[in-house]
Amino acid sequence: MAPAGSMESLAAALKAGADSVYFGVDKLNMRSRSRKNFTLGDLPEISAKCRKFNVKSHLALNTVLYDEDLSAMQRMVDAAADAGISAVIVSDPAVMQYARDAGMAVHMSTQCNITNTEAVRFYSRWADVMVMARELTLEHVAGIAAEIREQQIAGPSGQPVRLEVFAHGALCMAVSGKCYLSLHTHNSSANRGACVQNCRRPYIVTDKKGEYDLEVDNEYIMSAKDLCTIPFLDKVLHAGVRVLKIEGRGRSADYVRTTVTCYREAIEAIRSGTFTPEKIAEWENELASVYNRGFWDGYYLGRTIGEWSDVHGSKSKERKIYIGPCQNYYRNAGVGVFKVETDGIEKGDKIMIMGPTTGALSTHVEELRIDDQPAAKAVRGDLVTLPLPDKARRADKLYKIVPA
Repeated sequence: MAPAGSMESLAAALKAGADSVYFGVDKLNMRSRSRKNFTLGDLPEISAKCRKFNVKSHLALNTVLYDEDLSAMQRMVDAAADAGISAVIVSDPAVMQYARDAGMAVHMSTQCNITNTEAVRFYSRWADVMVMARELTLEHVAGIAAEIREQQIAGPSGQPVRLEVFAHGALCMAVSGKCYLSLHTHNSSANRGACVQNCRRPYIVTDKKGEYDLEVDNEYIMSAKDLCTIPFLDKVLHAGVRVLKIEGRGRSADYVRTTVTCYREAIEAIRSGTFTPEKIAEWENELASVYNRGFWDGYYLGRTIGEWSDVHGSKSKERKIYIGPCQNYYRNAGVGVFKVETDGIEKGDKIMIMGPTTGALSTHVEELRIDDQPAAKAVRGDLVTLPLPDKARRADKLYKIVPA
């Protein structure tokens, strides 16, 4: 299950091999502060694109809700049902009940903090899929999965309840993401999608008398590293997990493309018996090339917490430099025309083209032309023609990928 915080990310997820995507709409989602948010009017297009790729679509409607939010919630559920969205991800009983009455499939959010078999049984009256609490070990998950099989705990569809876990991405220091720091300091609730990310900042410790300050050096003491389960993904699947969730609705399309591709390849390798240390190292290197705060195993292997990030932002090995927009694409020739507006490009450069339909297309500059003449490089102001392995669209954005 891949994150989709924009049309670009949605396209990237679909083309990279996701089985399902999840996204929020307007202000009742856990990424409501994002600069890009889908609207109710986008739901038919999202649903149609997912059906084209035979991918399930899931509306995340898992924030804390007040009475004044209920009418908006009902409109969202109704719109999702009308658009053919596959399911809603929920935590509030008001959404559970209304969604079921509307005929929508329900998935329980990690915000429900499901940590035992009886909780699974309780929620099974509403949901077929449950996102487990992030604090569980694989031993706990395997135990719950075994009890579901043995006790034949089924959801509304009559099928056994399926367990979903977070496999990759940012982790919150709070239990199942229920943090109140942002609400306390800025009256901006993380549980209503408005986190200001206090935990991602460096801090100074001051003694009570105010005489001494100690700067906490090298570690952001509340900012956990990102989760990465690729090294032990076989153990995750063997524990009985049936849905792997990638975090990152606020991330760009290249992040979505890379993470989905790596985890898809890893799953297929496990199925074929080719899940080797060499491949794991390659996937880890690829995952490190996009946004991350460093990696650790989370709680799955039973380790105590202590894996803190040492940077404010990303530790990605690569970064993107915007070059310019796509002016045209010639299908027969397989070339795109781009306006160079900022930094230059030259033969051998790694590039990426991103757009709402294109997603994230990565390639290298094997040849470039200016005014239909071969050239070694293009600079600001040039109109450059590049051969591409797939179609680009007008207004797609061209980036050069360089070491961070």
